[in-house]
Amino acid sequence: MLQQSKPNPTALDNTDFVLRKRFKADVSPPQSNSHGDSKFSTVQSSPVGARRKRPGGDEKKDTKLKDFVNHPTFSVSQLRRFAISSGGLLKSANRKRCWPMLLDIDVDNIPPAPKLSVLKTHRDYEQVLLDVERSLSRFPPGMREDKRLVLQDKLVVLILHVLINHPELHYYQGYHDICVTILLTVGEDLAYAVVDRLSISHLSDYMGSTMERTKVIMDYVFPILAKVNPKLEAYLQKAEVGTMFCLSWIITWYGHVLKEYRHIVRLYDFFIASHPLMPIYVAAAIVLYREKEILSCPCEMASVHHTLSHLPKDLPFEELIITACDIHLLYPPSELIKDNFVPPATPKPTDINERRWKQRKRLSRKLIVKVIIVAFFAVLAGYILWRP
Repeated sequence: MLQQSKPNPTALDNTDFVLRKRFKADVSPPQSNSHGDSKFSTVQSSPVGARRKRPGGDEKKDTKLKDFVNHPTFSVSQLRRFAISSGGLLKSANRKRCWPMLLDIDVDNIPPAPKLSVLKTHRDYEQVLLDVERSLSRFPPGMREDKRLVLQDKLVVLILHVLINHPELHYYQGYHDICVTILLTVGEDLAYAVVDRLSISHLSDYMGSTMERTKVIMDYVFPILAKVNPKLEAYLQKAEVGTMFCLSWIITWYGHVLKEYRHIVRLYDFFIASHPLMPIYVAAAIVLYREKEILSCPCEMASVHHTLSHLPKDLPFEELIITACDIHLLYPPSELIKDNFVPPATPKPTDINERRWKQRKRLSRKLIVKVIIVAFFAVLAGYILWRP
């Protein structure tokens, strides 16, 4: 069985250590001007390398990456730098090799999937089937129908295999978007190992019995924006736009909202190698990038939400990753969580206790009715017996 350890969020703050050590980032806090807004500085040496690709850069990086992973004393921290830096892991073959390494997976000890009869017993079996059947757009265009149907069957098995292995996890709509990307990238057997590990680490906050933790994570986008660009954050708050615009971004790792596979897997390289909260930093980076477009909208919820929820096709992903890393260095997750701590909600009664409470309430009503009826007939009987 795969090791089921969950990375410590504070320990994963060392993403900034990895970036600083490798790229010697010189990142300055945002400088406020007289108008109260802030210009975010990504300055002299970006933590994820040059903003412009050098000719032949991908080929050189690919060669270095292959030499590196074949070295007997390779470092996971160094591998994370490869995944984060410009272009990511470059190819599916590299991802098939490196994603399990980044997640510390023993690829020689992957358990087989349970029988279909066992998978069908899971509480979310029917919902998984429906979502997978609706996932046609997530498969490569031009793929033969028979091949796609086989992959969809494998996707159902993959999802339910993980859920049965972890009864404490709850399926959510959007989880299948992540699973299909991983399945298409690394194949059936490795996909289970990768999804299983991500589900108990990076994705675990989205897999609770309610969306409470997911909402907390989405709400972090405004504190980030407030520190980086107060003017833009104030505008969004005035428009009362909320954070629902980024729900499908973060819970699918942008797989549901991006059309091109190459952009999706580039982000997956970045997210797998980074802190679990990195998708919300990318969300903040996207909002910052679209500042002029947002500020040109009428300051009302409908207009701003419509603009935010429709992503442009030409987003500069390497630039966005640079910005997300820079913000992460300035405001790491440990500080973000500390500054915006949300106390646990008051525990709600369990379904059983709630049913018992409702049952007692119904019994109390019935008892009151019976007492009234008995009293009425007692008075009536007394009247009949004692009347002159």
